[in-house]
Amino acid sequence: MSAALNHAVTFETALLERDSRLRTARTTLPLRSDEDVVGLRKQVRERAVAIALSLVDQTKLVTAASELARNTIKYGGGGEVHLDALEDGFKLGIGLIFVDNGPGIPDLDQALRDGFTTGGGLGLGLGGSKRLVDEFAIDSRAGEGTAVSVVKWKR
Repeated sequence: MSAALNHAVTFETALLERDSRLRTARTTLPLRSDEDVVGLRKQVRERAVAIALSLVDQTKLVTAASELARNTIKYGGGGEVHLDALEDGFKLGIGLIFVDNGPGIPDLDQALRDGFTTGGGLGLGLGGSKRLVDEFAIDSRAGEGTAVSVVKWKR
């Protein structure tokens, strides 16, 4: 049995279908190691360049993707990310949905506050990621898992 089958993400969330009517393509990638984070960063950067996001918006999206991917691995025990190409009329965007089967986040309001950390870091991950993107949503349930959805639109 492959490692991917051993670590299938089973957390069910409506976020997986968020923006489905705008989605033109979806790629699902595993998030288990630092190498997976590097691969995700590369793919996000390539997609951002392909839709001509500004350099500033590319950097914001790649930074948010990196933070959320690391959270998925560190706090969620690994998971997956769905990388979506979005189109709303003439507007193009990139959506990312991070999903894990981890313990969930007990207090979302506290976790989104700058300075909050359970891992000894600066506590800028969730709140900082939220500020870097155009759309942000989170679904977390104790003992089931967490999903975080972000979108960046070309301006």
